[in-house]
Amino acid sequence: MTDSAPGTGPDEPLRCSAKGCRADAVWAVRWNNPKIHTPDRRKTWLACDAHRESLAAFLDRRDFLKDVVPVADRDAPPAGG
Repeated sequence: MTDSAPGTGPDEPLRCSAKGCRADAVWAVRWNNPKIHTPDRRKTWLACDAHRESLAAFLDRRDFLKDVVPVADRDAPPAGG
């Protein structure tokens, strides 16, 4: 299961999830909080090139980061599963 960022309906352009950023999304930063999500659940933050590292690092410090994939692959199953 994938949860997309708010405001990303089918007719809307995909935008970076970083606060205040309106750049087009290039990356899908996929994560879950193991305390509240099942292992197969993936939440998704979208990222532009400029915010890919900072968003992923924020999640990685909390052990929430699962993977970062091109935005076109955001709904693909996790690697190895």
